[in-house]
Amino acid sequence: MSKITAFIDGSIYAQSVCEHAAWIAGRLEASVELLHVLGRRETGSAPSDLSGNIALGARSSLLKELSELDEQRARLAMKRGRAILEDGEAAVRAAGIEKVSGRIRHGDVVETVAEVEEDSDLLVIGKRGEAADFAKLHLGSNLERVVRSSHRPVFVANRAFKPIEKVLVAYDGGASSMKAVDAMARSPLFADLSVKLLTVGSDTSEARNRLADAEAVLRGGGIEATSEVLPGQPETVISERVENENFGLLVMGAYGHSRIRSLIIGSTTEAMLRACLIPVMLYR
Repeated sequence: MSKITAFIDGSIYAQSVCEHAAWIAGRLEASVELLHVLGRRETGSAPSDLSGNIALGARSSLLKELSELDEQRARLAMKRGRAILEDGEAAVRAAGIEKVSGRIRHGDVVETVAEVEEDSDLLVIGKRGEAADFAKLHLGSNLERVVRSSHRPVFVANRAFKPIEKVLVAYDGGASSMKAVDAMARSPLFADLSVKLLTVGSDTSEARNRLADAEAVLRGGGIEATSEVLPGQPETVISERVENENFGLLVMGAYGHSRIRSLIIGSTTEAMLRACLIPVMLYR
């Protein structure tokens, strides 16, 4: 039995994360585990000391009040986390998936990824969390850290769920894009979906041969794909294709080729995450 792990918080993306996780679980016949991560600041056991240079008696009284406030804040964070998980589990069940569970985890999101990914086939996370600056379209602060640290595919959910029928694969011939194609060929997630491979760059015989090889890999997995080579800037061309042809999912490798770029999400990947209004599935 496969397992999907989905990270949810109190943001407006949580519902979409749950619905996409349910859609994936239905196609993979997988279970879903929802995780809500409470940071150390929300549940710190040591009381905050903001008393400063004041008399001993007043200081003791103030520290006691601060300690009580910290305890109350931790209880409220736990209560809120449980409510978020209950809502998430209800959303997954409403989508037809009965094998769903919820868990609160204390600590850091990246530490949690390292802990859970061994038993997970795929991670699902929202493009933005509740702390994101929506006005500036910033990506979620944890998104890049999760993608960088995870050894599993990461499905980045957009704001609203919509059943996926068409998939665009941004294919540059790099190791991570080849890994993406190979994984797609072996996964029932993409069965019966319309798939197109797109290379942005010069229309050379080398580029055509790479695409033909990728098509053959997909065909070996029972997926009939079309392919296309287009000139231009990858960020612009890919986002235009997504919008003009109503693709429902973008698949791409997470990184560029160099060791320096591998330390962060590839620039094209980050641009696609910002620009595209559809979910993006990333492979290392």
